Amino acid sequence: MSTYNAFIFDLDGTLLDTLDDLRTAVNLALKDFGWPERSREEIRQFVGNGTRVLMKLSVPDGEDNPQFEDAIAAFKKHYAVHQFDHTRPYDGIPEVLKEMEERGVKTAVVSNKIDFAVKDLNSRFLHLAVAVGDREGQRRKPAPDSVLAAIAELGADPEHTVYVGDSEVDVATAKNAGLPCIAVTWGFRDRDVLEEAGASVYADSPADLLTFVGN
Repeated sequence: MSTYNAFIFDLDGTLLDTLDDLRTAVNLALKDFGWPERSREEIRQFVGNGTRVLMKLSVPDGEDNPQFEDAIAAFKKHYAVHQFDHTRPYDGIPEVLKEMEERGVKTAVVSNKIDFAVKDLNSRFLHLAVAVGDREGQRRKPAPDSVLAAIAELGADPEHTVYVGDSEVDVATAKNAGLPCIAVTWGFRDRDVLEEAGASVYADSPADLLTFVGN
């Protein structure tokens, strides 16, 4: 089994369970315009490709809705207020990250979530050395930009770096960045979705990730 000394993590569904706060912000934004709310399961399927895609799937008629841009602004406003209401690390994640730090592993988080939210959530819950979110001049995952930026900022060796995520977007991101991928099975996508996307290496619990840590 391959081992690594640098881990690049996805955020939502991998390190943090953010689903309830995302649903709250989406539904408050929809309510602002008198549109029907979305279920927790719908939001679970909609996340992973950034705010714009999340709202495109949530708003009636998506980008064709004349109030679409206003709805995105409303979501960002509500999420800034509610992003800490229910969001928590998955059980075992803080202990695994602490163990990685003690063993000298380089760690970063990359996400299609708004950059300010990624940095805020990392600061509160994770304390990883590098946090990269959706920002101007950088293509969102599955483009490799954010992952390559994190590797450069970490000063990590790509030959000993692995990408960890919970969705088909993450499997594609790892491939596009030229990295191996560990797919986690506790997140927002079912295993069959990950298999169909081409995942072949899995972690069924956070503790499993430590088996991939090199000396």
